[in-house]
Amino acid sequence: MEPVKFPCKSCGATLHFAPGQDALVCPFCGAANDMPEVDVAVQEEALQELDFHAYLSELASGSETVVVTVVKCSNCAAETTFDPNITADECAFCGTALIGGQHTERIIKPKALLPFKIADREAHELFRKWLEGLWFAPNSLKQYAHRDEKLDGVYLPHWTFDSDTATDWRGQRGEYYYVTETYTVDGKTQTRQVRKTRWYSRSGHLHHFFDDVLVCATNSLPRKYMTLLEPWDLEALVPYDEAYLSGFKSEAYSVELEPGWGHAKNRIDSDIDVMIRQQIGGDEQRITWKNSNYNDITFKHILLPVWISAYRYNDKVFRFIVNARTGKVQGERPWSWVKIAGVVILAILILALIIYFTK
Repeated sequence: MEPVKFPCKSCGATLHFAPGQDALVCPFCGAANDMPEVDVAVQEEALQELDFHAYLSELASGSETVVVTVVKCSNCAAETTFDPNITADECAFCGTALIGGQHTERIIKPKALLPFKIADREAHELFRKWLEGLWFAPNSLKQYAHRDEKLDGVYLPHWTFDSDTATDWRGQRGEYYYVTETYTVDGKTQTRQVRKTRWYSRSGHLHHFFDDVLVCATNSLPRKYMTLLEPWDLEALVPYDEAYLSGFKSEAYSVELEPGWGHAKNRIDSDIDVMIRQQIGGDEQRITWKNSNYNDITFKHILLPVWISAYRYNDKVFRFIVNARTGKVQGERPWSWVKIAGVVILAILILALIIYFTK
């Protein structure tokens, strides 16, 4: 697929999408072109859910797919989409040089995306505050907070899934009660209240519709960090337009559609357990059996924007990610074991002093 270019009418340079401005801006002469208004019909079609099972059977035919050029990082295996005219770049996920090794893949075309809202300067400031707020980080790490570290704007692939679920369940409801027990200490008889639990059998039916269960479709970043970046303002999704990608990188999905549903199903099952426990009630709950049916499964392929920086500390790569819509920051960090050991020793000394003076 040939890349779409957006030349500046004033100087001919490639326009880049400007986060938060909803416009394409020339990085050289500053000329700006507003993004065209989205037709209502196009917006509705872009946000339309696709039938999961029907789509799986159609994938072999190549319908609704697109061929992209990608390069795989030799260090972290991230697959970044590459314009054919680019011969070298850096991996946004680990900073390794990407030279050659391009190949083409056929993927499901994204239907919608969230445009970048936070610019790189603001993302730098968020990174600085995040680093300075780290407890038990090495003192020398704080110098990174004042460096102009390279940030990469990347669109990450995601699946969203909808499903209408029906669950039959059986379990037990635990209710606390207290009894008085007598015991002897140093020849003196004393009493105390002891908590016990009565269990009652319960069963029921749970019906719930799950909307836009989000699954990150890449393994290039730890899934726990991507989950912590939520929530996303998915109500602001716009139809996929390559103009939004101008000046940014994007990653091809490595989690295929069917395994993506597996991740979504795990999230759904966890939420179903929470709702069953709410139905059981009482002070404690046990779920002894459940059977869930997942009906009318639909999905969307969307792109979500993040700022990524891979920084090296003591020859080890650490990554941080900024949600480019909300500014939420998550990331990896080194620990100062000297500081941790110092706190542990101090706590032991304080505890020893308390015991000494108490006795």
